[in-house]
Amino acid sequence: MRRLPTGLVGLAGLLLLAACETAAPFQPRDEHHSTGYTDQRLGANRYRVTFAGNAATPRETVENYLLLRAAQVTLQSGYRWFVFDTRDTETKTYYHTYFDGYPGYGFHRFGWYWHDWDYADSADSYPTTRYDAYAEIVMLTPEQARSEARALDASDVTARLTPPPPPPPKH
Repeated sequence: MRRLPTGLVGLAGLLLLAACETAAPFQPRDEHHSTGYTDQRLGANRYRVTFAGNAATPRETVENYLLLRAAQVTLQSGYRWFVFDTRDTETKTYYHTYFDGYPGYGFHRFGWYWHDWDYADSADSYPTTRYDAYAEIVMLTPEQARSEARALDASDVTARLTPPPPPPPKH
C-alpha cells in the first residue's frame, strides 16, 4: 500500500476545512467579528459605509452588501435617495504554504551539517482571497435626486438586495 506525503494530506485537510467556511453574514462588524458592515456619520447627509467579507464571500456579494447597507443607512436617516461619492473594493490575497519534512542537522563522516532538502522540495501553496468594500455616500433630497443622474432609490435597492437569513447558531 502506498502512503501519501504528509504535506499533501495536511493540505487536503485544510482545503476541506476551508470548503466548510460559509460566506460572511450580513451583520454589524464588532470586536468579535472580522467580517460584516460598519457605518460612520461624517456630516448631516454624508456617511462612510464598509463591508468586509471572508475567504468564502464572493466579490459580488461584498459589493452588494455594501450597496444594501448604504441604502439602509439612507432610509434610517430619513432620506430616500443617495449617491456614491467614493467607492472601492480592496482585494487581499494571502498565500498559505505547508511543508512536508523538516530542516535539521545530519551527520556524515566529516561531522554534523545542516540539510533542508526535504523542507524545500515538498512545499504546497494555495491562495486565499477576501474582499473589503467601502464607500462614502451622500444622501439627497427629492429635488437634488431629480437633477442627479447617479441617484439611487434606497427603497428599490433594499427591495432587490435582501440578504439571506443568518446561519443557525453553532452548538
